[in-house]
Amino acid sequence: MSAPTADSARTSLEALRTEIAKAVVGQDAAVTGLVVALLCRGHVLLEGVPGVAKTLLVRALAASLQLETKRVQFTPDLMPGDVTGSLVYDARTAEFSFQPGPVFTNLLIADEINRTPPKTQASLLEAMEERQVSVDGTPRLLPDPFLVAATQNPVEYEGTYPLPEAQLDRFLLKLILPLPSRATEIDVLTRHAEGFNPRDLVGAGLRPVAGPDDLEAARSAVAKTSVSPEITGYIVDLCRATRESPSFTLGVSPRGATALLATSRAWAWLTGRDYVTPDDVKALALPTLRHRVQLRPEAEMEGVTADSVITAILAHVPVPR
Repeated sequence: MSAPTADSARTSLEALRTEIAKAVVGQDAAVTGLVVALLCRGHVLLEGVPGVAKTLLVRALAASLQLETKRVQFTPDLMPGDVTGSLVYDARTAEFSFQPGPVFTNLLIADEINRTPPKTQASLLEAMEERQVSVDGTPRLLPDPFLVAATQNPVEYEGTYPLPEAQLDRFLLKLILPLPSRATEIDVLTRHAEGFNPRDLVGAGLRPVAGPDDLEAARSAVAKTSVSPEITGYIVDLCRATRESPSFTLGVSPRGATALLATSRAWAWLTGRDYVTPDDVKALALPTLRHRVQLRPEAEMEGVTADSVITAILAHVPVPR
Protein backbone atom coordinates (compact mmCIF):
# COMPACT_ATOMS: atom_id res chain seq x y z
CA MET A 1 0.00 0.00 0.00
CA SER A 2 1.50 3.33 -1.09
CA ALA A 3 2.05 6.18 1.36
CA PRO A 4 -0.70 8.85 1.40
CA THR A 5 -0.16 11.98 -0.68
CA ALA A 6 -0.60 15.46 0.82
CA ASP A 7 -3.99 15.83 -0.91
CA SER A 8 -5.31 12.45 0.24
CA ALA A 9 -4.06 13.19 3.79
CA ARG A 10 -5.94 16.51 3.76
CA THR A 11 -9.12 14.78 2.57
CA SER A 12 -8.79 12.18 5.34
CA LEU A 13 -8.27 14.83 8.02
CA GLU A 14 -11.22 16.85 6.72
CA ALA A 15 -13.37 13.74 7.17
CA LEU A 16 -12.51 13.73 10.89
CA ARG A 17 -14.97 16.53 11.60
CA THR A 18 -17.89 14.56 10.13
CA GLU A 19 -16.85 11.38 11.91
CA ILE A 20 -16.39 13.00 15.33
CA ALA A 21 -19.77 14.74 14.91
CA LYS A 22 -21.36 11.27 15.26
CA ALA A 23 -20.37 11.44 18.95
CA VAL A 24 -19.84 15.15 19.72
CA VAL A 25 -22.24 17.84 18.51
CA GLY A 26 -21.38 21.49 17.91
CA GLN A 27 -17.67 21.56 18.80
CA ASP A 28 -16.21 21.96 15.29
CA ALA A 29 -13.72 24.65 16.39
CA ALA A 30 -12.30 22.38 19.10
CA VAL A 31 -11.99 19.47 16.63
CA THR A 32 -10.08 21.72 14.21
CA GLY A 33 -7.86 22.93 17.07
CA LEU A 34 -6.95 19.37 18.05
CA VAL A 35 -6.08 18.50 14.44
CA VAL A 36 -3.93 21.65 14.17
CA ALA A 37 -2.13 20.64 17.39
CA LEU A 38 -1.43 17.15 16.02
CA LEU A 39 -0.04 18.64 12.81
CA CYS A 40 2.24 20.94 14.83
CA ARG A 41 3.23 18.27 17.38
CA GLY A 42 1.73 20.50 20.06
CA HIS A 43 -0.45 20.08 23.15
CA VAL A 44 -3.87 21.45 23.98
CA LEU A 45 -5.52 22.93 27.05
CA LEU A 46 -9.29 22.36 26.94
CA GLU A 47 -11.34 24.67 29.14
CA GLY A 48 -15.04 24.30 29.76
CA VAL A 49 -17.56 23.60 32.50
CA PRO A 50 -18.14 19.91 33.35
CA GLY A 51 -20.36 18.09 30.89
CA VAL A 52 -19.46 19.79 27.59
CA ALA A 53 -17.84 16.58 26.22
CA LYS A 54 -14.16 17.48 26.62
CA THR A 55 -13.09 13.89 27.33
CA LEU A 56 -15.51 12.43 24.77
CA LEU A 57 -14.07 14.77 22.12
CA VAL A 58 -10.51 13.44 22.60
CA ARG A 59 -11.70 9.81 22.71
CA ALA A 60 -13.66 10.32 19.48
CA LEU A 61 -10.61 11.91 17.83
CA ALA A 62 -8.45 8.93 18.86
CA ALA A 63 -11.02 6.44 17.51
CA SER A 64 -11.26 8.31 14.19
CA LEU A 65 -7.46 8.45 13.82
CA GLN A 66 -6.61 4.88 14.94
CA LEU A 67 -4.61 6.25 17.88
CA GLU A 68 -4.35 4.95 21.43
CA THR A 69 -5.71 7.14 24.22
CA LYS A 70 -5.46 7.00 28.01
CA ARG A 71 -7.02 9.17 30.68
CA VAL A 72 -5.59 10.31 34.03
CA GLN A 73 -7.82 11.96 36.62
CA PHE A 74 -5.57 14.53 38.29
CA THR A 75 -6.20 14.69 42.05
CA PRO A 76 -4.37 16.33 45.00
CA ASP A 77 -2.75 12.99 45.97
CA LEU A 78 -1.55 12.01 42.48
CA MET A 79 2.21 11.38 42.40
CA PRO A 80 4.57 12.02 39.43
CA GLY A 81 5.21 8.26 39.11
CA ASP A 82 1.46 7.70 38.67
CA VAL A 83 1.76 9.62 35.39
CA THR A 84 5.22 8.72 34.07
CA GLY A 85 5.59 5.19 35.44
CA SER A 86 8.01 3.81 38.02
CA LEU A 87 10.50 1.08 38.83
CA VAL A 88 8.88 -2.00 40.40
CA TYR A 89 10.81 -4.70 42.26
CA ASP A 90 10.29 -8.19 40.84
CA ALA A 91 10.84 -10.76 43.61
CA ARG A 92 11.29 -13.61 41.08
CA THR A 93 14.23 -12.00 39.29
CA ALA A 94 15.41 -9.88 42.25
CA GLU A 95 15.58 -6.92 39.84
CA PHE A 96 13.75 -3.68 39.29
CA SER A 97 11.73 -3.40 36.08
CA PHE A 98 10.13 -0.30 34.59
CA GLN A 99 6.32 -0.20 34.56
CA PRO A 100 5.22 2.44 32.02
CA GLY A 101 2.68 4.99 33.23
CA PRO A 102 -0.36 6.25 31.28
CA VAL A 103 1.81 8.92 29.61
CA PHE A 104 2.98 6.17 27.21
CA THR A 105 0.14 6.64 24.74
CA ASN A 106 -0.73 8.75 21.68
CA LEU A 107 -3.42 11.01 23.18
CA LEU A 108 -3.20 11.56 26.93
CA ILE A 109 -6.27 13.09 28.56
CA ALA A 110 -5.03 14.94 31.65
CA ASP A 111 -8.38 15.53 33.33
CA GLU A 112 -8.60 18.56 35.65
CA ILE A 113 -4.84 19.15 35.53
CA ASN A 114 -5.15 22.11 37.91
CA ARG A 115 -6.35 19.82 40.73
CA THR A 116 -2.92 18.28 41.27
CA PRO A 117 0.08 19.91 43.02
CA PRO A 118 2.85 21.62 40.99
CA LYS A 119 5.28 18.69 41.42
CA THR A 120 2.93 16.32 39.58
CA GLN A 121 2.01 18.98 37.01
CA ALA A 122 5.75 19.37 36.35
CA SER A 123 6.09 15.62 35.71
CA LEU A 124 4.32 16.30 32.42
CA LEU A 125 6.72 19.08 31.42
CA GLU A 126 9.51 16.80 30.24
CA ALA A 127 7.02 14.56 28.43
CA MET A 128 5.46 17.56 26.64
CA GLU A 129 8.71 19.28 25.72
CA GLU A 130 11.18 16.44 25.18
CA ARG A 131 8.77 13.62 24.15
CA GLN A 132 10.39 11.42 26.76
CA VAL A 133 10.29 10.68 30.50
CA SER A 134 13.29 10.08 32.74
CA VAL A 135 12.87 7.56 35.55
CA ASP A 136 15.88 6.81 37.76
CA GLY A 137 18.07 8.77 35.34
CA THR A 138 17.12 6.70 32.28
CA PRO A 139 15.29 8.56 29.47
CA ARG A 140 12.48 6.63 27.78
CA LEU A 141 11.01 7.83 24.49
CA LEU A 142 7.25 8.34 24.16
CA PRO A 143 5.26 7.14 21.13
CA ASP A 144 4.76 9.35 18.09
CA PRO A 145 2.31 11.01 17.67
CA PHE A 146 2.00 12.19 21.27
CA LEU A 147 -0.44 14.86 22.42
CA VAL A 148 -1.48 15.96 25.90
CA ALA A 149 -5.07 17.21 26.04
CA ALA A 150 -5.37 18.74 29.51
CA THR A 151 -8.75 19.85 30.78
CA GLN A 152 -9.56 22.43 33.42
CA ASN A 153 -12.78 23.75 34.90
CA PRO A 154 -13.06 27.56 34.56
CA VAL A 155 -15.54 28.14 37.42
CA GLU A 156 -14.40 26.11 40.41
CA TYR A 157 -11.03 27.28 41.71
CA GLU A 158 -11.24 26.09 45.32
CA GLY A 159 -8.60 23.45 45.99
CA THR A 160 -6.86 23.98 42.65
CA TYR A 161 -3.27 24.79 41.72
CA PRO A 162 -3.12 27.25 38.80
CA LEU A 163 -0.68 26.14 36.10
CA PRO A 164 2.55 28.18 36.20
CA GLU A 165 3.30 30.42 33.21
CA ALA A 166 6.20 28.17 32.13
CA GLN A 167 3.84 25.21 31.81
CA LEU A 168 1.02 27.19 30.18
CA ASP A 169 3.53 28.31 27.55
CA ARG A 170 4.15 24.62 26.67
CA PHE A 171 0.55 24.26 25.48
CA LEU A 172 0.26 25.12 21.81
CA LEU A 173 -3.45 26.01 22.02
CA LYS A 174 -6.03 26.83 24.64
CA LEU A 175 -9.45 25.83 23.32
CA ILE A 176 -12.60 26.99 25.08
CA LEU A 177 -15.57 24.63 24.79
CA PRO A 178 -18.72 26.72 25.19
CA LEU A 179 -22.09 25.55 26.44
CA PRO A 180 -24.21 24.38 23.48
CA SER A 181 -26.98 26.40 21.89
CA ARG A 182 -30.59 25.34 22.52
CA ALA A 183 -30.84 23.56 19.14
CA THR A 184 -27.54 21.71 19.73
CA GLU A 185 -28.59 20.67 23.23
CA ILE A 186 -31.88 19.30 21.86
CA ASP A 187 -29.84 17.34 19.31
CA VAL A 188 -27.68 15.89 22.13
CA LEU A 189 -30.72 14.82 24.17
CA THR A 190 -32.41 13.33 21.09
CA ARG A 191 -29.34 11.18 20.41
CA HIS A 192 -29.32 9.94 24.01
CA ALA A 193 -33.05 9.20 23.83
CA GLU A 194 -32.38 7.13 20.70
CA GLY A 195 -29.79 5.02 22.55
CA PHE A 196 -26.47 6.83 22.05
CA ASN A 197 -23.91 5.57 24.58
CA PRO A 198 -20.85 7.83 24.96
CA ARG A 199 -18.85 4.84 26.25
CA ASP A 200 -19.50 2.84 23.05
CA LEU A 201 -18.08 4.85 20.16
CA VAL A 202 -18.12 1.86 17.81
CA GLY A 203 -21.82 1.41 18.53
CA ALA A 204 -22.30 5.10 17.70
CA GLY A 205 -20.90 4.37 14.22
CA LEU A 206 -17.44 5.91 14.63
CA ARG A 207 -14.88 4.42 12.25
CA PRO A 208 -11.22 5.25 11.58
CA VAL A 209 -11.13 7.71 8.64
CA ALA A 210 -7.42 8.56 8.89
CA GLY A 211 -4.32 7.14 10.50
CA PRO A 212 -0.76 7.89 11.61
CA ASP A 213 0.46 7.68 7.97
CA ASP A 214 -1.97 10.43 6.94
CA LEU A 215 -0.78 12.51 9.87
CA GLU A 216 2.87 12.08 8.86
CA ALA A 217 2.15 13.02 5.23
CA ALA A 218 0.18 16.05 6.43
CA ARG A 219 3.00 17.19 8.74
CA SER A 220 5.48 17.03 5.85
CA ALA A 221 3.16 19.14 3.70
CA VAL A 222 2.62 21.70 6.48
CA ALA A 223 6.42 22.07 6.82
CA LYS A 224 6.54 23.10 3.13
CA THR A 225 3.82 25.75 3.50
CA SER A 226 5.51 29.04 2.65
CA VAL A 227 5.53 32.09 4.93
CA SER A 228 6.43 35.48 3.44
CA PRO A 229 8.63 37.98 5.31
CA GLU A 230 5.55 40.24 5.59
CA ILE A 231 3.61 37.53 7.45
CA THR A 232 6.57 36.84 9.75
CA GLY A 233 6.75 40.56 10.53
CA TYR A 234 2.99 40.67 11.15
CA ILE A 235 3.20 37.81 13.68
CA VAL A 236 6.10 39.52 15.48
CA ASP A 237 4.21 42.86 15.56
CA LEU A 238 1.14 41.19 17.09
CA CYS A 239 3.19 39.50 19.81
CA ARG A 240 5.18 42.65 20.56
CA ALA A 241 1.91 44.59 20.88
CA THR A 242 0.82 42.23 23.69
CA ARG A 243 4.05 43.06 25.57
CA GLU A 244 3.34 46.78 25.24
CA SER A 245 -0.36 46.57 26.17
CA PRO A 246 -1.25 48.43 29.41
CA SER A 247 -3.78 45.68 30.18
CA PHE A 248 -1.14 42.93 30.47
CA THR A 249 1.57 42.34 33.06
CA LEU A 250 2.92 39.55 30.84
CA GLY A 251 2.90 39.53 27.05
CA VAL A 252 3.49 36.76 24.52
CA SER A 253 7.02 35.29 24.55
CA PRO A 254 9.08 34.48 21.43
CA ARG A 255 7.96 30.84 21.93
CA GLY A 256 4.38 32.13 21.55
CA ALA A 257 5.33 33.85 18.29
CA THR A 258 6.80 30.63 16.87
CA ALA A 259 3.65 28.80 18.01
CA LEU A 260 1.45 31.27 16.10
CA LEU A 261 3.63 30.79 13.03
CA ALA A 262 3.22 27.00 13.30
CA THR A 263 -0.56 27.02 13.86
CA SER A 264 -1.09 29.54 11.02
CA ARG A 265 0.82 27.26 8.63
CA ALA A 266 -1.20 24.22 9.68
CA TRP A 267 -4.48 26.11 9.26
CA ALA A 268 -3.41 27.46 5.84
CA TRP A 269 -2.61 23.91 4.67
CA LEU A 270 -5.87 22.50 6.07
CA THR A 271 -7.83 25.12 4.12
CA GLY A 272 -6.10 24.08 0.89
CA ARG A 273 -3.27 26.60 0.44
CA ASP A 274 0.50 26.23 0.38
CA TYR A 275 1.10 29.77 1.72
CA VAL A 276 0.00 31.69 4.82
CA THR A 277 -2.24 34.79 4.69
CA PRO A 278 -2.95 37.38 7.42
CA ASP A 279 -6.41 35.79 7.81
CA ASP A 280 -4.77 32.50 8.82
CA VAL A 281 -2.83 34.35 11.53
CA LYS A 282 -6.00 36.09 12.73
CA ALA A 283 -7.96 32.82 12.77
CA LEU A 284 -5.46 31.16 15.14
CA ALA A 285 -4.38 34.18 17.21
CA LEU A 286 -6.88 33.76 20.07
CA PRO A 287 -6.44 30.02 20.77
CA THR A 288 -2.65 30.28 20.33
CA LEU A 289 -2.07 33.41 22.45
CA ARG A 290 -4.83 33.70 25.08
CA HIS A 291 -3.07 31.52 27.68
CA ARG A 292 0.36 33.12 27.16
CA VAL A 293 -0.63 36.55 28.53
CA GLN A 294 -1.44 37.74 32.03
CA LEU A 295 -3.99 40.46 32.80
CA ARG A 296 -3.32 43.24 35.29
CA PRO A 297 -5.55 42.80 38.38
CA GLU A 298 -7.16 46.23 37.81
CA ALA A 299 -8.02 45.32 34.20
CA GLU A 300 -9.52 42.04 35.41
CA MET A 301 -11.65 43.90 37.96
CA GLU A 302 -12.99 46.09 35.15
CA GLY A 303 -14.19 42.98 33.30
CA VAL A 304 -11.44 43.01 30.67
CA THR A 305 -10.50 39.56 29.30
CA ALA A 306 -7.39 38.31 27.53
CA ASP A 307 -9.54 37.58 24.45
CA SER A 308 -10.92 41.12 24.32
CA VAL A 309 -7.44 42.69 24.53
CA ILE A 310 -6.01 40.36 21.84
CA THR A 311 -9.03 41.08 19.62
CA ALA A 312 -8.38 44.82 20.00
CA ILE A 313 -4.70 44.29 19.13
CA LEU A 314 -5.73 42.35 15.99
CA ALA A 315 -7.90 45.31 15.00
CA HIS A 316 -5.11 47.88 15.48
CA VAL A 317 -1.90 46.22 14.24
CA PRO A 318 -1.49 47.05 10.51
CA VAL A 319 -2.20 44.07 8.25
CA PRO A 320 0.33 43.44 5.45
CA ARG A 321 -1.04 43.82 1.93
